[in-house]
Parts: sequence; structure tokens; C-alpha cells
Amino acid sequence: MTQSGESQKPFKTFCNDLDIALPIIGGAMYPCSNPELVAAISEAGGIGIVQPLSLTYVHGHDFREGLRHIRSLTSKPIGVNLLIEKSSQRYLDRIKTWLDISLEEGVSFFVTALGNPRFFADKIHAQGGLVYHNTTNRKWAEKALDGGVDGLICVNDRAGGHAGTEAASKLYEDLIDFGKPLICAGGISTSQDVASMLDMGYSGIQMGTRFIATQECTANQNYKQAILDADENKIVLTDKLSGVPVSIIETDYIKNSGSQAGAFARWMLRGSKTKKYMRMFYSLRSFRTLKSDLGKGGAYQHFLQAGKSVGGIHEIQSVAEIMVQYRKHLTPNT
Repeated sequence: MTQSGESQKPFKTFCNDLDIALPIIGGAMYPCSNPELVAAISEAGGIGIVQPLSLTYVHGHDFREGLRHIRSLTSKPIGVNLLIEKSSQRYLDRIKTWLDISLEEGVSFFVTALGNPRFFADKIHAQGGLVYHNTTNRKWAEKALDGGVDGLICVNDRAGGHAGTEAASKLYEDLIDFGKPLICAGGISTSQDVASMLDMGYSGIQMGTRFIATQECTANQNYKQAILDADENKIVLTDKLSGVPVSIIETDYIKNSGSQAGAFARWMLRGSKTKKYMRMFYSLRSFRTLKSDLGKGGAYQHFLQAGKSVGGIHEIQSVAEIMVQYRKHLTPNT
């Protein structure tokens, strides 16, 4: 990894560290991170992030062969997302195996989330790699930095998936004194969105929802159309997917079934000992629901994850077309 001078803008330093042209991370998405999408983001100048469960469970690849397939589609850097919460020893062993395979296959950038990243950071650093960790506030950022991470993915209150609670500006103000690269995640879809976050001082940005509405994403057309049709007022939070708030589109299904857990589930989720079991139940159920949807042609008819960036998404484009628009506002390596 190269070193940059003090006068270098944060996003230029980030690009140099990862050897990419644009300070744009394609956020790992379950179930939408298909290999072609990950590769297209990297090929267009950003860095695509592999979501292991999407690669294996949803898109049917052996993990190692899936990485090799992506590498056959682009020679540019890619990253891997690792959800490191200790839900079970079996799951943790699987995560460690994915890490080992990723390192063996030459991956040098990782995005971790949830648990203590120390074990993973040490192993990644020993191979010369970088690890950034998802955070939603200063408390969790401190824990991640104590675990040895190199940068922070700052998930704000406009993000899709597991959203944060703070505005992008508040997160930046709260975390900038750590002196680590900060990546803005949430509410970004237009070139103006990208430029404003970099002007604020962020080292880069992470996008997910914008990349669902692309030609390379294999999500069902109904899902993509729902993103085009939605505005940010149609984004609601549900705790029915994983037991913690997830941003989704308020479809007719959600209106009819409700977005919030029932009384018993809420009681279970409040308990320090019982919340793990309730979250596990919701996660397993969401896997079954997804499998059912895939059996119906991948309609994803139950929970359509998306962030408030939907307000700036008006057409399905190729990843390359989108990145060209961003590039016009950025010249990080000139």
C-alpha cells in the first residue's frame, strides 16, 4: 500500500491505498451482490465487495470458485465482507474459512461488521491487507479501532439494509478526530451526493441501492422497478428480518403485514439472553423466505431492502454509465 503526503485529499489517499480510480465502494448486499455486479463495480473504477452468503447460498457458487469467477471478469481489486458476530461456533468457523480462502486468492481489502475484528485484522495485516469496519456511532467505532481496523464505514440514518441512527454530518463530526479514513454509507445515489460527502471530508463513499438498479445486477425486474418508483418517504424500518432495524421499501405486502415485530418478539429482543435466539429465528426465517422467492423466479416479493437514496434513482443503467457520471465530478488521481 502506498503512502500519501499530508496535503493529499482524503479521497485521493483512499484511492491510492486500495489502488482504485474512484473512491466508491459497492456495498455488500444480501441477496443482490451477484458476481457480475461485484466485478462491474471494480472494473468501472470503484471496488466491488463480495457478500459470501450471496455468492454461495443465493448465487450457487463454491466460495473459492466464485472468487475466481469474479477475477475472470475483472483484473481490478475486489473486497470481501465478513459478518463476524459470534452467533455460533459453526458460523464463526465458516467465516474464518472464507477469510483464509480470500487471502489465498489474493484479496487484500475486507469490510467487517458486528463482532470484535481483532483476530481478523491481525490475520489480514499479516498478509499486507486492509480491514474497514461498519459502525453506526462513536461507541462502536472505538471498539472497532481497539480491534485494530484501518478505517471505518460510517453507516448513517439514510442507509439501506442495517441502517444507522445518525446523520452523515453528525457521524463525520463524531469520528473525524480518530484520524482514520471514514467512508460515508447511506443516502448516496447521484454524482452530487458523492461530491457533497467528499467535500465534507469523507475519504470515500459506499453505495448499495444505486447498484441494484443496474443492468449487471440479477435482482428481479420487479425489485428494480420498486426502487425506481419509490421516494425516500417509502423507506421504512423493519425488525422482522434480523431482529434489528433494516431499511426496506414499503410495498403493499409490508403495508398489509406490518413492519414491526409482535409483542412477544419485542419482549424477546429486549432480553440480554433471549435476543440472540430471536435474531437467529428471524435470520433463519428470512433465509427460508428468500429461498421461496428464488423458487418463484427471484421476485423478492416480501422484503425489498433499499435506502433513502431511492429518491435520486430514476433509471436502470449499466454500472459503467453510472460511474462515468461520478467520474465527471472527481479526478482523484490527477
